[in-house]
Amino acid sequence: MILLSRLIQGFSAGGEFGTSTTFLVETAPHRKNFYGSWQIASQGAAILLASAIGFGLTNGLSEQDLQAWGWRVPFFIGLLVGPVGLWIRARMSETEEFLTRGAEDRSPVKTMATRHYGRVLAGAASVGVATLSVYLILYMPTFAVTNLGLSPLAALLGGVVAGAIALVGSPLVGRLADRVGPARVMTWTAIAALVLAWPLFQLVINVPTMPVLVAVIGVLGLIMTFYFAPLPGLMSSLFPVEVRGSGMSMAYNLGVTLLGSIAPSSSHGCWVSPGSWRRRATTTSSCR
Repeated sequence: MILLSRLIQGFSAGGEFGTSTTFLVETAPHRKNFYGSWQIASQGAAILLASAIGFGLTNGLSEQDLQAWGWRVPFFIGLLVGPVGLWIRARMSETEEFLTRGAEDRSPVKTMATRHYGRVLAGAASVGVATLSVYLILYMPTFAVTNLGLSPLAALLGGVVAGAIALVGSPLVGRLADRVGPARVMTWTAIAALVLAWPLFQLVINVPTMPVLVAVIGVLGLIMTFYFAPLPGLMSSLFPVEVRGSGMSMAYNLGVTLLGSIAPSSSHGCWVSPGSWRRRATTTSSCR
């Protein structure tokens, strides 16, 4: 039941990015990058909330209580998404930009495949880079706990820090993107990510402590925020109004599927240097 629910949740989230982001951007008379950045701020709030609940349950309950009933608490909280979402949707109307600039395309998928496939691929590539940064943050705690023997509390605390950075920082980065352009912000951030990714992993490997893990996840959260926050505004500019929601959803799902799906493959190794492997093999159950 949990697996089926997660699949349904994933399918709905894949379509939600395009529609909700389109609504945010088209609602903005100006400062479209700032308005679109709230999509990413809300994701930061979700990471913050999920990590904080996990931290509280893990720290406040015994192992027996956590295994018996505590793990169900986040699922009950998640049930609120359904009725709240329905309540919001029942009170929404189409944006003025959509109503004044044309009707909805009756065959958006066909239009995307025949007339705007280049835009879809460009958007998918941009989303793919952003997805890698998100999944890297999500994977780092699992890696630290499973491969380096750190406490799950350290990993959850790191998620709280990364979520807080995304929540507070995304609107600020959106304002910056409105001033200098989203492509410029994202390009420099992507370069920084390429330069820092490996050193950050090595730092956690060589100094596997809670403060280091939290600091590294915080840096990854900052990188994610600077790249991800301008992305909705950039993607919205790729597609015309009549197919914007469908085009953004297609590009988002394509990028997540092609690049995001390779993230779990990193868990098949130990990710430590040969010299440090011998020091930690006795305390690591999954290194092989």
